[in-house]
Amino acid sequence: MTTAETGLIAPHGGQLVNLLVDPAQADEIKQRAAEWPSWHLTRRQLCDLEMLACGGFSPLRGFLSEPDYVSVRDSMRLTDGTLWPIPITLDVPTAVLRAAEKAGVLALLDPQGVVLAVLHLSDAWRPDLREEALAVYGTTDPLHCGVDYVLHQTHAWYISGQLRVLQMPEHWDFRELRHDPATLRSEFARRGWRRVVAFNTRNPMHRAHQQLTLLAAQRAKAHLLIHPNVGATKPGDIDHYTRVRCYRAILPSYPEGLAMISLLPLAMRMAGPREALWHGIIRKNYGATHLIVGRDHAGPGDDTDGEPFYDPYEAQDLYRRHEDELGVTMIPFPKMVYLEKDGTLVPEDEVPRNAKVTFISGTELRQRLADGRELPEWFTPPQVAAELRRGYPPRSEQGFTVFFTGLSGAGKSTIAGALCARLLERGGRHVTLLDGDMVRQLLSSELGFSREHRDLNILRIGFVAAEITRAGGIAVCAPIAPYDATRRKVRRMVEEGGHAFILVYVATPLEECEKRDRKGLYAQARAGRLPDFTGVSDPYEAPTDAEVVIDTLTESPEQAALHIVSYLEERGYL
Repeated sequence: MTTAETGLIAPHGGQLVNLLVDPAQADEIKQRAAEWPSWHLTRRQLCDLEMLACGGFSPLRGFLSEPDYVSVRDSMRLTDGTLWPIPITLDVPTAVLRAAEKAGVLALLDPQGVVLAVLHLSDAWRPDLREEALAVYGTTDPLHCGVDYVLHQTHAWYISGQLRVLQMPEHWDFRELRHDPATLRSEFARRGWRRVVAFNTRNPMHRAHQQLTLLAAQRAKAHLLIHPNVGATKPGDIDHYTRVRCYRAILPSYPEGLAMISLLPLAMRMAGPREALWHGIIRKNYGATHLIVGRDHAGPGDDTDGEPFYDPYEAQDLYRRHEDELGVTMIPFPKMVYLEKDGTLVPEDEVPRNAKVTFISGTELRQRLADGRELPEWFTPPQVAAELRRGYPPRSEQGFTVFFTGLSGAGKSTIAGALCARLLERGGRHVTLLDGDMVRQLLSSELGFSREHRDLNILRIGFVAAEITRAGGIAVCAPIAPYDATRRKVRRMVEEGGHAFILVYVATPLEECEKRDRKGLYAQARAGRLPDFTGVSDPYEAPTDAEVVIDTLTESPEQAALHIVSYLEERGYL
């Protein structure tokens, strides 16, 4: 059913945007798309495309043009004055832009190579990414995951133009819980829900969330939409499969007919106050009349000085200033805490003087799961705790990746081999060694040693390591991995969903590596016979984020392996 058929009216005085072209026209375009340059959408871009196509980002009709981008960045408004706080942009590398400029069009593909949309190019520009980070997030601190994405994961060019969507991204999971805005509005009408309060979440729901949402529904005299983000969220968050099972487990504890679950394919930016406004616009598109805005709404945690990036109620303050224009009423809430004496959960601003309270943060929850400790019943219902245990066994039973980096001849392969032997000697775990030379022979034999090929080789290692880790195994990787940005990409691959990545820097000095050079590689590089050789004619970027640093001038391979094993034991991985 189309938006026009439902007659549903979106915010800003217009109908919900629907970018899907007619199926017959889509088939014709797909046949022609094979001749056009293409771009595999990143996870964030895939989420943004879906939200644009279905009307979740109404009134946007595509990725922002440069004038709209600048206006949104600087004033939280489109050039026509419409409130819109988050830039929705399509970034691509230079080579992709050049090909698109020549053809005038770019096919947009999902990870499997299916053509989802075509962009008729009309605008391209190089953004000032630091300026964007400072304007949108209020900081350039890379500990902010949104800032890290902008500064370290964004390609050189932003492009825009007419966007025609041929088909929506395919989701095979929880299909009955996925609703586009038109469908969800129709469902509210079918149920007779006239007032709907939406609850945005990227975490499992526990008793505090249940109590908060019940109070919000009572205050708004409304029904409740549990509307969790299942697109890209903060790195390290609990995966959406586990979270959705938790939402399903807690739903029966609400009064019958009060609440429903619908999944939102949104890529969060963790932009705090700006994100709260964005969530309000999106929830209005989906038919909600109210939005719960909690303490530190969409906050990313602490900065490098250990201070929160945003004041706890900064998002509520900004939302309140734009509430009338948004047309979605805010239900503000402080943190919920547990009163030990009364055995009840209450908002922290209602705690009696000198009363003893308890609270379990998301960080502490993850630590309890990792340690295999109890989740108290006052904190979460047993059925939710059971789902969390299924998805997140104790750390000692989870997979992890140990990733070595260092110069050629530093001793990485020797130490990695000794570590694998120690781990296998203990038994009970699957251990896979991905040595740099072995990978070059078997997975990357066609690659050379240009920067592009070195990055691709390391990303292949990272992909395999991430799959091993997700399956509960231990991946031990020992490449040179000379570039910091590529190592960080591998870390993100592995850590997605809360898995552990331990970077080991084998910090052997260049002079010592040359002395140990049994293959004569350094001598060949010094003579100019080996171009782009790390440490001689190509740089090695020493890591600043290594969990373990090995000094092979003072530690033998056996001692170094024991050093790493001790680290793993101390943190509960073994």
